[in-house]
Amino acid sequence: MNIDLSSANPLKHTTPALVIGCFEDAGNELFTTCDGALDGCLGRLATNKEFTGKVNTTRLIHTLGKLPAERLLLVGLGKKAGLDDERLRQAAGNAVQALRAARVASFATTLHLAGAGDTALEAACEGALLGSYSFDEYKTKDRDERFHFEEMTLLLSKGISVKEGRIRVERTQAVCRGVSLARDLVSHPGNVVTTGYLAATARELATRHALSCRVLELDELEKLGMNALVAVGKGSAEPPRLIVLEYRGAGDRDRPVALVGKGITFDSGGISIKPGAGMEEMKTDMAGAAAVLGTMEAAAALKLPVNLVGIVPTAENMPDGKAYKPGDVIVSLSGQTIEITNTDAEGRLILCDALHYARTHYKPAAMIDLATLTGACVVALGHEATGMMGNDQRLIERLKRAGGRCGERVWELPLWDEYGEAMKSDIADLKNAGSRDGGSITAGWFLKQFVGKTRWAHMDIAGTAWGDKARPCAPKGATGVGVRLLIEYLTGK
Repeated sequence: MNIDLSSANPLKHTTPALVIGCFEDAGNELFTTCDGALDGCLGRLATNKEFTGKVNTTRLIHTLGKLPAERLLLVGLGKKAGLDDERLRQAAGNAVQALRAARVASFATTLHLAGAGDTALEAACEGALLGSYSFDEYKTKDRDERFHFEEMTLLLSKGISVKEGRIRVERTQAVCRGVSLARDLVSHPGNVVTTGYLAATARELATRHALSCRVLELDELEKLGMNALVAVGKGSAEPPRLIVLEYRGAGDRDRPVALVGKGITFDSGGISIKPGAGMEEMKTDMAGAAAVLGTMEAAAALKLPVNLVGIVPTAENMPDGKAYKPGDVIVSLSGQTIEITNTDAEGRLILCDALHYARTHYKPAAMIDLATLTGACVVALGHEATGMMGNDQRLIERLKRAGGRCGERVWELPLWDEYGEAMKSDIADLKNAGSRDGGSITAGWFLKQFVGKTRWAHMDIAGTAWGDKARPCAPKGATGVGVRLLIEYLTGK
């Protein structure tokens, strides 16, 4: 969708649709003027409670030539005192969903003029871009008639020049391209997004943004001793890989932040095979890897003044004569031994080698891993929040604030040593799975054994990486969670 900016008066701007934000308990000058031009139509809608300005409501009205805009789209903002960036973001998402349903491809919006603060323009633009995303690459019918947005015009206030607005919009577009990349990767099927596909995507990013990229193949992984990662991929014809992307936005003066993303391109459960119902969704088990690649894309496009290393351990977890099996003992890259009690607890195995690799090779200032790690996290938090654990409270608090600002909420779970009792093995240093009790926490405790004293946070995105229903800023399916949160964190606000 092309984005234009204009300082034109909304009441004199010709457009197929003009988007107006409406409060539940307060009017505004634009609404009142439009109501007058339409002979009190908007007021009657409110009086009859056909449209009251409640959150998550919209109403499309034809102006019948009484305004330069062919249509008005009224978007509910709720009570004025509750307006913030997230509500504005959701309102913009609701607006593009309504316009899509009406097949209105070009529109102008004034939502950001409702007054949610200095970042209202970015919030409204971001909500519209996120809400307009769709993934229909594999649908072949009626391809020529498929709806696509063409243009959004942001009508600016007198306090923002077109030049300044364009700079702010371009930053927002860069972040949303990172989210779209993550969504696309998760949406593609497992026979397309293989470990090789992720490696090729990383190389393309490196070429386009002048990043450093290295892909460690199977023989290199074996020589290094990344036996946990190798073990998970042994049952597949697609070899495991370790993808390493480096972005240096701060030169040599700063240690990097390491972002580690779980990249299981398909998870059958291995020998501990999953039930057949719903297994097709296990193509999403690389959403952590997708978030890391999307973040690297956005950070490089934004030219953030930070050093980043994105590390993606990737494998396909399949049952085969060569597959690892319950009862095996693996020597991880760190030297710690792991008894395999469940081959479906594979994510922590590929992550433990990647975390140790990141810690020892880059000595990062902080490490953050993202993984669709446990169904237990979905049971605990549902689909509304990402579970978070870590060993540094300052890092955790910064991530919490970042999540609150961008709307990707996180919830801290305890990581007390007592949870580690469930992960002790009778014959090895650790076992890879304990009981069902506290499953997301015991998985996090397992990962903690491989980070040493490095500041570290683990984010379990099992419940937030995929949505079973459409939301204002995300269609049903892949959400791209993690990209906006990490960029918000990295900007240091």
